Amino acid sequence: MSVTVTDVDIQPLFATPYMRANVSHAISEKQVKYIKDLKMIQNRTNFITEDLYIFQHEALKSVAEAIQESLDIYAQKVMGITQKIEVTQSWGLMNPPGVGMHAHSHSNSIVSGSLYYDELPEPPSRLFFDRYTAYRRIELNPESDRHNLYNTPTNIVTPKTGEVLLFPSDINHMVESNGSSKPRHVIAFNAFVKGKIGHYRDVSEVTFA
Repeated sequence: MSVTVTDVDIQPLFATPYMRANVSHAISEKQVKYIKDLKMIQNRTNFITEDLYIFQHEALKSVAEAIQESLDIYAQKVMGITQKIEVTQSWGLMNPPGVGMHAHSHSNSIVSGSLYYDELPEPPSRLFFDRYTAYRRIELNPESDRHNLYNTPTNIVTPKTGEVLLFPSDINHMVESNGSSKPRHVIAFNAFVKGKIGHYRDVSEVTFA
């Protein structure tokens, strides 16, 4: 006796979002030079600005405002919250030719982002997002030709010059090696909630100033 399965319906329970937005209108050539001229120090394999709060610089006010506008959209349209998400730390990064960024996630942050303020070299070095953030006791990966929304362990995003990319801070991500002969410049930042969360009567209320 054979049984035929019918009415198969597969739906996602949850989804991990990322958002990209064009903010090139807020970045001038003068600001690009200003950022690239900031003092940098060694950061494992690449270089990072000595100052880790660069969006607080008056010279970058328009850039910081564009990032805040993007975070406002993310909070409203992606997270569906009324609280604001505001930048905490912000820093410049430079990957020399042949250098990428190791896999990592961001602590004490809700949303993280990358701003591609300078002309990206070709190829632009893609971002790899890994759905797994810790050691897996069981590895049961899909066949290479059967990856889909539900089972893929990795997703890849190719950045564009002049855009900002926002994503949850706890998601593991890495940048592939710079395959060009030119340095790759980017600004990274973290953002955290500002305002009141939780509920007074549930004794879960917390206010972040």
